[in-house]
Amino acid sequence: MENQFLVDSEFLSPEALARKHRLETDPSARTNHMEYMPGMERIESDVCARVMEQMNAYDYQKYTARDVRAALEHETCSIEDLKALLSPAAEPFLEQMAERARRETSKHFGNTVYLFTPLYIANYCENYCVYCGFNCYNHINRMKLTREQMEKEMKVIADSGMEEILILTGESRAQSDISYIGEACKLARNYFRMVGLEIYPVNTDEYRYLHECGADYVTVFQETYDTVKYEQLHLMGHKRVWPYRFDAQERALRGGMRGVAFSALLGLSDFRKDALASALHVYFLQRKYPYAEMSLSCPRLRPIINNDKINPLDVHEKQLCQILCAYRIFLPFVGITVSSRESARFRNGIVKIAATKVSAGVSTGIGDHESRYSGKESDGEAGDEQFEIDDSRSLQAMYRDISGEGLQPVLNDYLYV
Repeated sequence: MENQFLVDSEFLSPEALARKHRLETDPSARTNHMEYMPGMERIESDVCARVMEQMNAYDYQKYTARDVRAALEHETCSIEDLKALLSPAAEPFLEQMAERARRETSKHFGNTVYLFTPLYIANYCENYCVYCGFNCYNHINRMKLTREQMEKEMKVIADSGMEEILILTGESRAQSDISYIGEACKLARNYFRMVGLEIYPVNTDEYRYLHECGADYVTVFQETYDTVKYEQLHLMGHKRVWPYRFDAQERALRGGMRGVAFSALLGLSDFRKDALASALHVYFLQRKYPYAEMSLSCPRLRPIINNDKINPLDVHEKQLCQILCAYRIFLPFVGITVSSRESARFRNGIVKIAATKVSAGVSTGIGDHESRYSGKESDGEAGDEQFEIDDSRSLQAMYRDISGEGLQPVLNDYLYV
């Protein structure tokens, strides 16, 4: 592999620098990315094979304007229709796709838009993912919140009016073990009605424990469904094991989680194939677990320390809009989240068409919500952020702007009885 993933290594020991160089330049120095590591649970499921069969056979250049028109005329969108809607041939039909998506969103979600905020509780990571700000070779300020710090952050967020939180960690079992994450879930349940997790993939029994601690749903980014590209981008750590990551949502559902969320990080590989695979991952699991709540995200690669060497395959707003509209037409009942990676202008527009959930009051750093929410300096350290956000609006500003678009902001619609 071409040595295109160099990072700032001044702080590394000679041994670490040598190991990093071997990982970047010598594929034989890496473990098999399709082979499970000790302790990783295997489950029997045909979902992966079905998704990959469709994705590998997808030739989006063969679709024509006639195929796109036919897809838009069909009352129910088939897999073949989805392929047409994701193809380059559909780009001139974006206005028609947006109108169809808007009708589907209105039919199944009304005029509501759900709001949440992420809370990063740790940024330690044991993986070498070349595009990520948290990767173990990046020289950043690492931090892990104590119980007291977590509660302080949660109180600041809850006092703003937020009722749903997404708890995130870096992918380090050593620094953020299951009991630590479980304690965060228990604390969050005291302040929020909905608690989500975006952590490293775990086994079924561990998902069951975290659900018992208060977690409602689990989000896992597959990053890319292209196994060759995945191997080139994930050089070390548990995240390197592609199939274990793929099955994470199914293990979470088997562990009792009420909902699961899916995503590829658009820009790492062929975005049309990744978009197709993400939608089909949801589609096949939805038929296997019809009671579960499922949602899709559509993040694009954002700038962060050292990932300027990635040369992402550009996904422009027009193409992002096409993907989101295709998702809504194909999966009319599924939630669609658009994060603060995107601009305020884009998010204001897409919630009127296809998106049903947006983040607000976002910080991707560790321990800095007090300073961001109150405007005063934090009295403690803060850990570095995972990526740069584009839309930094507060909950109050987001609520006002959504209402101004004639939509109804929703903080929570789920009650435990």
